[in-house]
Amino acid sequence: MKKFVAIAKRFILVVPAGMLLFTACQESLEERCARECKEYTKKKCPVLVAKDIYLDSLTFTPEERMLSYYYTVEGLLDDAEALRQHDIRGMLLKELKNSTGDKLYKDAGFSFRYVYFSGKQKGTQLIEATFHKNDYQK
Repeated sequence: MKKFVAIAKRFILVVPAGMLLFTACQESLEERCARECKEYTKKKCPVLVAKDIYLDSLTFTPEERMLSYYYTVEGLLDDAEALRQHDIRGMLLKELKNSTGDKLYKDAGFSFRYVYFSGKQKGTQLIEATFHKNDYQK
């Protein structure tokens, strides 16, 4: 699980920062986020972000102002109980609070959602963690 924590930290810091590189002056922040999520998903996903962890897609829901990350896990991580026992939700929140890569989105009050699916049981959701402004700005 230590590898998972290190990988999650790196991923949470890198992907949002990379998305910020592609900007357009006439777009609202919401339009920009939605466009960048689509472009990243189309060009890069699925992408191996760590051993046995794939980022399948990024989406942005403007009505909820929510940025969602969808992953598939394999191997030892492909177990909902193991993920819960290691407090993945707590680790994700801690990393989101400390992340500077998505500062622009946090400052705008966006919500962040992380969804992990099983690689061996396709379509089976293992864990979901959603964080709103009042969660990460405490």
